[in-house]
Amino acid sequence: MRKQVILILLLMANVAMAGTGKWESQVTGTMLNYTTSSATTTAATDVNGKPMTVVYLENLGFQKIGQNSNAEDVAWLLGQGYQVIEIDYAHSELAVSPALNKDIIAINSSLQKGSFCNSNCSPSRSYILMEGYRICRDISYYLDDPTVYNYPDAYKTTAGDSLYLDLVYPANPSSAVPVVMTFSYSNSFATASNGRLTAANKHMRMNLANTWGQFKDSFVEGASAVGFAWAVCDHPKYCEWGQGKYDGGANKILGAIEVNPDAARKVKSAVRTVRGVGKAFGLNGDVVVTGFSRGSTAASLAVGDGWIDTYEDASRGRFAEESSLVQCAVLGPGMFDYEQALTSSNEYKHMSAFVSATNSTSWSHQGALATIVGSSAAPTLFFHNTDDFYSDNNKDPQGLYATQAKLMKEKLDSKGVVTQTLTDYSNGHAVPQTETALRQMYDFMLNHVSTATDITEVSKRVSPPTVAYDLLGRKVSACHKGFVIMNRRVYCR
Repeated sequence: MRKQVILILLLMANVAMAGTGKWESQVTGTMLNYTTSSATTTAATDVNGKPMTVVYLENLGFQKIGQNSNAEDVAWLLGQGYQVIEIDYAHSELAVSPALNKDIIAINSSLQKGSFCNSNCSPSRSYILMEGYRICRDISYYLDDPTVYNYPDAYKTTAGDSLYLDLVYPANPSSAVPVVMTFSYSNSFATASNGRLTAANKHMRMNLANTWGQFKDSFVEGASAVGFAWAVCDHPKYCEWGQGKYDGGANKILGAIEVNPDAARKVKSAVRTVRGVGKAFGLNGDVVVTGFSRGSTAASLAVGDGWIDTYEDASRGRFAEESSLVQCAVLGPGMFDYEQALTSSNEYKHMSAFVSATNSTSWSHQGALATIVGSSAAPTLFFHNTDDFYSDNNKDPQGLYATQAKLMKEKLDSKGVVTQTLTDYSNGHAVPQTETALRQMYDFMLNHVSTATDITEVSKRVSPPTVAYDLLGRKVSACHKGFVIMNRRVYCR
């Protein structure tokens, strides 16, 4: 009874602070009602003070997985400090995947400009959630090593910042679900002002100006409509893109690349963290990785089934006892074999200098192909446009990204691993936006994961999460917003 009274009071407070209006949906072709509510606790804001916003799509054309009422989940989000904009689809039969992605693109385009439905919104820390879903934000997944990229100078002598991820999951789910996780193609990075570190560019993984807004990318956020949880992770290169140097090298010498074993350790830790933390949220343990551009280069490092000792070092990561293997991958244009890159490209020249200067590494370990050794590698769908040429004076006749995808596909095919290729869905360096292309991508994922898994059976299969402590030795939850130390480390495949 007490819980019901509290919920009613929260809802009454929301009504008092709510704004209403109509928003035109590209999916239904009609004006939909929206309601905007302010946070019921201290407002969560980005580094510039703009409100973190959840655009909550409700009364959609398919059955919810989360069993709470929409009122309960919205009240929870408001209590977490989010501004919430509810869009009511009135159970339109048109509000299904992948048609719904049209509205995701439109919403992100507006959020990128800093506003939506007449409300001020963060362009870097706003999220689109479908009904029944909640979010666990700022989950630490790896403690960055400042000596890898040596930039900026004020950062090099610190212990390093944590890399983070955000996890969107169905609350009180009717069945356990798989998760699709992506590595951002916007970098979070350490920033110094007057020789002192600032938070100016932390938590930039959702920066719509560099990612989903600019490229009209709806694939990950739209995955909830086909029964997935989703996660977005800081890119492994914790350095401003275009910057970075190895010890003794000139500044910007690592500008166009992310180097191993550092990147591989981070990718594997991110997979393990999503899998480990997911136990607390009823996820079924199946993981799909995806990425575009530099995010694809990162995600590709999770595809292989081989064991490389230096990649598996989890001393700065989390959930070392979890598997880093994934069920499948959906990879956009990226770098999978630097040795076969155009010799005139920055990727080749910078990696060549790095390999020559570092005795502890090799060409073969600077790409995803080194990790593929057998038939247990992840089935992979590659997508790219064949006119997506690298802007270089000596262009590859096939296009740089087409050649990279071909090399990795051939390696997987030779091991008997299932692959698909999706090409010419548009032009240039772009992501799929059409319903036909998106449906192929979603179908590929669905063919390689377990869906509609009974939640009670999942809880029987999984082991309890490892106990974690913060840097002061205090016991913390799996969703702790800060770096943690696990109480045991078990290295396993």
